[in-house]
Amino acid sequence: MQGHNLKSQTLSVFSFTCGSPWDSARRAKLWFCALGFSLLVVSLTGCAVLDMIQLGSPEGYPSGEEIFVAYDQIELNESTAADVLAVINIPEYELLSQSKSVIASIGEKKKGYKRWLKMTAFDEDGMTVKRKYLLVEDEKPKFLFVEPWAYLKFDCQMVLNDEIVDQPYANENARRIAILKETQEIIRSDIDQVTSDNKMIAVSGMLINQTIETVLVKLDSSPAEAAHLAEPGGLQFSHISYDKGKIRMTRDGNILTLKIWLGSAVKRKVSFKKQESFEPQKDSN
Repeated sequence: MQGHNLKSQTLSVFSFTCGSPWDSARRAKLWFCALGFSLLVVSLTGCAVLDMIQLGSPEGYPSGEEIFVAYDQIELNESTAADVLAVINIPEYELLSQSKSVIASIGEKKKGYKRWLKMTAFDEDGMTVKRKYLLVEDEKPKFLFVEPWAYLKFDCQMVLNDEIVDQPYANENARRIAILKETQEIIRSDIDQVTSDNKMIAVSGMLINQTIETVLVKLDSSPAEAAHLAEPGGLQFSHISYDKGKIRMTRDGNILTLKIWLGSAVKRKVSFKKQESFEPQKDSN
């Protein structure tokens, strides 16, 4: 009887540590399934696996804050061309383009997945900056089981002409729509001055123009929604490439501030130094 118990205990230990033949077959089957799935993923994605590992690593210099620093330091009605040239360009990572009244610096990294444009503009007879722009676009590829995180962020400040501000309008929403249209034309004009020097700037300009045009189409069908432009949450809209978008436009006298966020920036609140998510600002009438 004692021998029978010893044999039973030995079999129990063996079953616990090694498992029954049925358990072993099941584990082997699961292992081969996992191996087959891994090989399938590698065969489908190819070099994308290595790209994903690389994209998951730190981005390196320049960081988002380092890209933003020039936009932050340039002041409307104060900074001169010499001031701008001292801060706008990072020679090792950006290309500088200039015209008579526009200075632009454009760069890219992560094999071109991330691009940015910094630009300032002067009036022809003025000595100080009247408009400044910052566009940052990150189009990281979509991977299996990973939500796309592509985003675009555009910031703009400009001095508006008194004529567009003081002109009589039917109501404040009509004024906002007219100012947004004027802003679109000004941005397009500034971009056009440096596109011949760098075609990448032209691509950025088309993207900005397309986005503002999408917003204007929405406002054309529903002008009352222009009231959301000045609200802390901004005006939401759909974008053909980035799905979700937000735009906020505020005015302090004749100083206009425009912010556009697309893609994951809308819900993940991608921000740079001193730039939080659609912070409240004064909206003067």
